[in-house]
Amino acid sequence: MEKITKKDMYEAIKETFVTGACKFDADTVIAFCDKEIASLDAKAAKAKERAAAKKAEADVLMGQVQDALTDDYQTIADIATIVSGVNSDATTSKVTFRLTKLVEAGVAEKTQITIPATETTKARKVNAYKLV
Repeated sequence: MEKITKKDMYEAIKETFVTGACKFDADTVIAFCDKEIASLDAKAAKAKERAAAKKAEADVLMGQVQDALTDDYQTIADIATIVSGVNSDATTSKVTFRLTKLVEAGVAEKTQITIPATETTKARKVNAYKLV
């Protein structure tokens, strides 16, 4: 018996819906479908496992960002510097994302502060965060 490929099986299933007849017996088609369903379930389980691992990793960074916050307002750059000293994978954008989540959760407070002008820069407003 020659090997049945996925393409052959899908064409046969399609043919069944178009003509009402299938060139393979029902047991073969059912076995194929069961195998494909099991494969999809395995892929979904693996993806869920990877997502959980990634979320756990993100939770570590969330804790590190929260630990870097104090009762005084700090700029994102200052917080990112503190966190990058503990976690080399921390970037300013990752820290900013975690700070936004902390504000949404009511753990941190956000405001704008003005950084005064120096000889080489103009005064500017930046976001600053502190623990609630």
